[in-house]
This record gives sequence, structure tokens and C-alpha cells, in this order.
Amino acid sequence: MAGAAARPGGNQLSDGAKVFAFAVMCVGFFIALLDIQIVSASLRDIGGGLSASQDEVAWVQTSYLIAEIIVIPLSGFLARVMSTRWLFCASAAGFTFTSLLCGWAWNIESMIAFRALQGFLGGSMIPTVFTTAFAFFPGKKVVVAAATIGALSSLAPTLGPTVGGWITDNYSWHWLFFVNLVPGVFVAVVVPLMVRIDTAEPALLRTADYPGIVLMVLFLGCLQYTLEEGPRWNWMEDATLRATALIAVVAGIGFVWRTLTSAHPIVDLTALKSRNFALGCFFSFVTGVGIFSTIYLTPVFLGRVRGFSALEIGLAVFSTGIFQVLSIPVYTFCARRFDLRWLMMLGLALFGLSMWSFTPITHDWGWRELLFPQALRGFAQQFAVAPTVTLTLGGLAPNKLKLASGLFNLMRNLGGAIGIAACGTILNDRTNLHFLRIAERLTPANDALAAFLDKVGRHHALVLGGDATRGQEAALKQLWSLAYREALVMTFSDAFAVIFVCFVLATAMVPLMRKVAPPKGPSRDAH
Repeated sequence: MAGAAARPGGNQLSDGAKVFAFAVMCVGFFIALLDIQIVSASLRDIGGGLSASQDEVAWVQTSYLIAEIIVIPLSGFLARVMSTRWLFCASAAGFTFTSLLCGWAWNIESMIAFRALQGFLGGSMIPTVFTTAFAFFPGKKVVVAAATIGALSSLAPTLGPTVGGWITDNYSWHWLFFVNLVPGVFVAVVVPLMVRIDTAEPALLRTADYPGIVLMVLFLGCLQYTLEEGPRWNWMEDATLRATALIAVVAGIGFVWRTLTSAHPIVDLTALKSRNFALGCFFSFVTGVGIFSTIYLTPVFLGRVRGFSALEIGLAVFSTGIFQVLSIPVYTFCARRFDLRWLMMLGLALFGLSMWSFTPITHDWGWRELLFPQALRGFAQQFAVAPTVTLTLGGLAPNKLKLASGLFNLMRNLGGAIGIAACGTILNDRTNLHFLRIAERLTPANDALAAFLDKVGRHHALVLGGDATRGQEAALKQLWSLAYREALVMTFSDAFAVIFVCFVLATAMVPLMRKVAPPKGPSRDAH
């Protein structure tokens, strides 16, 4: 076993070298998270370049998410088999190579395949950073590392649409993937030279729970597919979705049973016996709902209601990232002086308040109106995510940290997937409801409506050469468009209100967390 040889050279690095090595790993962590959303504002351009339909091009994002959500909980086991440095190196190298392939994709089928490989090969960089932070920075030093991870984990998906929109507008969609090449190669070369905190244990492959791995892949893959495609195909009305949902339920039950009974489980579900870890996973899930849902809702609103371009959308949502970066030194100062539980409570409460501040949204909201809600969200994200990392993982025994960190990260991604699916369903269902309610008031007895139709009808009649009938038809079409727009805007308000309720519940549960003192130093069998 790793035993006394578990830390070859790990403690020989100077503090400066540890900071540099951790920063390099954070670069890989950041680009792996950034690529979840970097294509979101550019799917139309990618579809045009590859002659793909809207349904086909949606898989450019879906395939990446499915692959990444599968590999994240596997990363703890893979890190024990390969060692942290070689897993991170292989992950960075694979992510870089598949990024090159994505940029070279010649049709939509090849793009989807390469994106799935990119997500699977690059996903291990995400949870591995968490365990390295606790190994490199014992005691109170981990506060700064957790603040950095917390900032990057919410900043990367927030900046994704902005970066992607700017790249696509100024260069081409191919550069969404080519920008990964230089940082990817840098990370793949530097990490194995400096990050030596454990040794490989290839003997674990002989005792691995392969049935558990198969059940986990089926469970997470089918669950992610169902959540991604559900809003588009009316959930259980579609035969394929019924099948994938059934497989996800059966495989999920089988995976939990297998994990709890296996002598060598792939994911350590027993960590959920720790109150802090169980609650931390819940808070990670809720913040995933908040971060990814708002990243989904805001660009959709600006695109469908305001008609913004990809670059305009990116610039409009950029304020969230700015204010989160500005909040990092504030959080670091507070984290060294106050109980992290109350900082997390503040962050969750402010996050909820930011969601509530979105609810008065109207059809003319642009970057000015969005500035305060997004600035508040950026500040809140730092105070919600960073203390969750420390409180959740800091109380675990070092030998549980690797397997448990995968589960912790999985919960954030699942929260994002479920949040986006729920928001998509709300947009589909509530828009129709609001439209019907608006239509009920648009009757001939409404004097304002009659005046509007008369004025607009006469205007269109003049434009159409005096044809009064066609003028009235054009006026009715414009009325329908306006009513639908207002119904859609009201639905966005509903979606933000639902997210607000989630954060109210999460905030109320924070007092259940126990105070955690960061471990004084890494155990010799930590890895």
C-alpha cells in the first residue's frame, strides 16, 4: 500500500513551489470547467459550420456534460491507481489532444464524439485539485486554497459564454477549442515534475468493483441524458426518455446497493455518515442549481427577448465574474476571522437575494438593469462556495478524501443538470400558461386593445399599399408577438423565484453544520 512511501517528495517542495504547482493545477481545473459553457453562446455558429440542425448541435454541449459527470466520481479511484500527478498529467494531455480534434471536426458526428472524449479525459482535473489543496496547504493555509478553488469553480462557467462569444465574433468557433492547446500542454508538462504527493497503486485494478463502475456509468449517463433532453421532448411522453429514465432508476438503485456492500467501492458513500459531508453535498448541489441555472437563464433571456448577439450576451453577464474576483480578498480576510458556517450562511442568503432581485425582470432589461443582481450573485458565489469546500472536505479523514471529493464535485454538476432541466421545463410550461392568461384579457371589450389594433392596423395598411385586411392581420400578428414576449418574461421571473426558494431552504439548514478546524497536516496515508 502507499504507507510510508505515500509522499515521495511532497513535503520537500518549498512553500513557493507548492503555490506554483497548485496554480498550474488550477489552470487545468479552470479550462476543464470553462469548456462546459464556452460553446453555449456559439452553438448556432458551430451548427452552421458543420451543417447541423438545432437538435444535433445541442449534443456538442450534452456529450461533454455526460462524459464529464461520469468520470468525476471515478477520479478518486483513478488517482489511487495512477497517482495524482500522472492522472492529472494524462487528463491534461487527453483534454488538450481532444481539444485539437474538436477544432478539426469535419462534421457534427465527429464533433460530438470528440467533445465526449474531451469531457471524459479532462474531467479528472476537477476533483483532483481539491485533494491536492488539502495535501499542500495544512491548517489555516487551506482557507486561501479553498477560496481560490471556490472562485474558479463558479467563475469558469460564468465566464464561459463571455469568452466563447468574444472568440467566435472575433475569430471563429474553431478557436473555442484551439485556445486550450497552450495551457493544456503547459499543465501536462509541469504537473508531473512538481506534484509528487502520492504513489501509484496499480494493484488496485485487481480488486476494483467493475460491476459497480458499469452501474454507475449507466446511472449517471442515462440520468444526464434524461435531464438534458427532457424539457425538449416533454419528458415521459417520449419513448426514449422513458427508457433512459427507467435505466437510470434501476442502475442507480443497483449502484447504491453495490457500493454499500462491496469491499472496494468506487465511490465512498459511507462519507455521507458525516453530517458535515452530507450537508456539504446538499449545499454543493444547491449552489450548482444556482450557478448553472442562472448561466442558462440569463443568456436565453437576452437572446430570445432582447435579440442580443453572442458577444453582447457575454458582455452583459460579465459583471458577475468581475464582482466575484473583487470579493476574493474580502472573503479571505473574513475567513481568517469568522466562523466559516456564518460566512456560508451569508453567501447562500445573498445568493438567494440576488435570485429574488431578478424577479421584477421586464422585456427591456439589458446590462444596466442586470448589473446589480449579477454583481450581488458574483459576491455571493464566493461566500457560498469557498466555505462549503472547507467545511465539507476539511472534516474528513485523509484516507477518505480522494473518493469523497469526487462525490462532492458530482453533486455540484448534478445540481446544475437538474437546475437547467427544471428551468427548461418551467420555460416550456409556464410560458403557455401566462400566454393564455394574457389572452383572456385581450377581448373586444378592452378599449385600449381596440385602439392599439386600429392604430397599428392603419399603419401596416399604409405600408402594404392601403390593404386594410392585411393591415389588420399584421396588427394581430404583432399583438400575438407582444403577448408571447410578455408571457416569456413572466416565466423567467417564475424560474428565478423557484431558485430563490431553493436558497432560502439551504440558508435555513446551515446551522446544522458543525464547525470544522482544518487538519493540521496531511496524514502519511492521505493518498
